[in-house]
Amino acid sequence: MNQENNKIEVSELYKAFGRKRVLNGVNLSLKKGESLVVIGGSGTGKSVLIKCIQGLIEPDKGSIKIDGFETVGTPRKDCEKYYATMGMLFQGGALFDSLSVWENVAFGLIENQKMPKKQAKEKAIEVLRQVGLGADVADLSPSEISGGMQKRVGLARAIATKPEVIFFDEPTTGLDPIMADVINDLIISSVKKLGAAALTITHDMASARKIADKIAMLYQGKIIWQGTVEEMDKSDNPYVRQFISGSAKGPIKVEI
Repeated sequence: MNQENNKIEVSELYKAFGRKRVLNGVNLSLKKGESLVVIGGSGTGKSVLIKCIQGLIEPDKGSIKIDGFETVGTPRKDCEKYYATMGMLFQGGALFDSLSVWENVAFGLIENQKMPKKQAKEKAIEVLRQVGLGADVADLSPSEISGGMQKRVGLARAIATKPEVIFFDEPTTGLDPIMADVINDLIISSVKKLGAAALTITHDMASARKIADKIAMLYQGKIIWQGTVEEMDKSDNPYVRQFISGSAKGPIKVEI
């Protein structure tokens, strides 16, 4: 593996909360410009994994390198320039209710890049257009727009700062199949336009198939399989087969 081409490299990552071990030796790499989708059921540690990469949760042990820089055990202030290269589309959109649509989109531009408000609003409207929203929504509050539009605003906020890595946390949750496909297309076009690396966590297999260059499956705190969509469909791994078919029968047991 050419490690120099890795934007993010996770090695032997462990994280427990009390007696519950969530990450149990995760190994994962994300290349520059690559779209990696991590699949797995609820509670398998997908969200904890990306929070560790973003520096929001401190892992118990292991290594996370961003552009070759080790962040685990390094003071946060020394990691900030690497975290600043990241964007995030949260599961529920996570828009600020007290801010208008354009202020949500421009949040990182104003707070982190110290862009003047007038310029930031112009930039926000430009980015909103990129995700299919007109200037007429800019001054609305998040509560005045639909769930699908909120998801687009969340995407606009994620790409406004031109990040080098974008995280997508269950980007199609709560959307109807058509709107979910629209969001998938927007994710693909936005990531390609930026030349960014993308790490998506989802259990929506239609979304995973569409946006992934590579898929990795997380189960019981470990990556148990990874490969392309084509390789996934041919895989005889019983965990992968059960997950992608959505069958209750198989080695993955769900507590009822």
